Amino acid sequence: MTTAATLRPRHDDRLADRLARSAAVTDTGHQLRTDAFGDWLDARRRAHHFRVDRIPFAALDGWSFDPATGNLGHRSGRFFTVEGLDVTVGQGPTARHWQQPVINQPEVGILGILAKEFDGVLHFLMQAKMEPGNPNLLQLSPTVQATRSNYTKVHRGADVKYLDHFTGPRRGRVLADTLQSEHGSWFHHKANRNVLVETTDDVPDDDDFCWLTLGQIGRLLLRPNTVNMDARTVLACVPAGHGTPDALHTDTDLRSWITGERSRHDLHARRIPLAHVTDWIRDDHTVRHVHDRYFRVTAVSVEAGNREVTGWTQPLFEPVGRGVTAFAVRSFAGVPHLLVHARVEAGFLDTVELGPTVQYTPENFAHLTGDDRPPFLDAVHAAPATAVLYEAVHAEEGGRFLNAESRYLLVDADRAGLPEDLPPGYRWATPAQLTDLLRHSHYLNVQARTLLAVLTTGAVTL
Repeated sequence: MTTAATLRPRHDDRLADRLARSAAVTDTGHQLRTDAFGDWLDARRRAHHFRVDRIPFAALDGWSFDPATGNLGHRSGRFFTVEGLDVTVGQGPTARHWQQPVINQPEVGILGILAKEFDGVLHFLMQAKMEPGNPNLLQLSPTVQATRSNYTKVHRGADVKYLDHFTGPRRGRVLADTLQSEHGSWFHHKANRNVLVETTDDVPDDDDFCWLTLGQIGRLLLRPNTVNMDARTVLACVPAGHGTPDALHTDTDLRSWITGERSRHDLHARRIPLAHVTDWIRDDHTVRHVHDRYFRVTAVSVEAGNREVTGWTQPLFEPVGRGVTAFAVRSFAGVPHLLVHARVEAGFLDTVELGPTVQYTPENFAHLTGDDRPPFLDAVHAAPATAVLYEAVHAEEGGRFLNAESRYLLVDADRAGLPEDLPPGYRWATPAQLTDLLRHSHYLNVQARTLLAVLTTGAVTL
């Protein structure tokens, strides 16, 4: 006997068209004109008191170095811990080995954007959110950007606004929902839930939130340090169409190549006490590398009038320089492709995720020459203006990183002089193929997702 059931289409064929319509609306949304956004953000900045000061570790409130391990943690046992990581990549004489501090934050956070249709056009509810590590403090963030410690109120602060749209019984329709990694060089096995939910309910207004179309957000991605990292990673997961279904490699071939890359790399990363990490020095204000490369661990005191807790102290990671992050672009038979790199990062859960063609901080490699320098770094770094299809400086995650900025680029491979022969670990893929991979977890790293968000929102058309 067959139980009666209602079947539904496995895919919403209308969604890509609705998203394309939203991406096409770039100047005026339901609530705000794009050219008035700067004034709105400045008004939100003036409406609240914000202040961030560097402090010595001894001035941290609730944070301390464990006397046995040297790990830097919170007295609640929640939020995150700065620990050590011992890493070996490869085997035999060519193996690379190093130790470093790392952020251990095993809880899964929520990065959620609420969508709603106004006058037949999808809009997205975005928040003007202060993060202590942002160079300009206030940037555009998802509707909800919260760790489990935050939304379960370990800090005993106020409720996270609009959280109920993303937890418990659903009050809307899910457009995308996946677990995605954070920075694999600085986090150990960290993942966040990237989720978009469409609602038809009335949504209460809040002065620190605004409704924007996908196209308006795309225009804002042309501005430096405006759309924060958490918003960019969720926007990359928008299930938008990207033109032709044809590609240089089939989807099966691409996934098989990724599986092969994960299989051929040996990565052994184990957490160790921070006090045992070699080549790193701790003083009153920082934990830093002996050659002052990579990043420093530092501490800040924060005042933020519109956060769930209005004042706190915390550690932050501070990079030594501005990163360069770029996709090379090349067309094959008229179809644009992006050159992805199968990157091994110590903190990845699955050893390898696809990153951009170039993802490096030049200062970390200034002492190297010739073949010891990363592939394509010099060509992209010196690319002529005629080769640059997109360029903007964006901050990385401001809740854990201080003044962490990268110069994000899309670069024409031919005009930049990139060779046609590829070294191992690189492959051409279309934006549509990468968008399809984002229906699943742990395929694209957070830097690749930023550049894909540039395409998904229509900031740049290839």
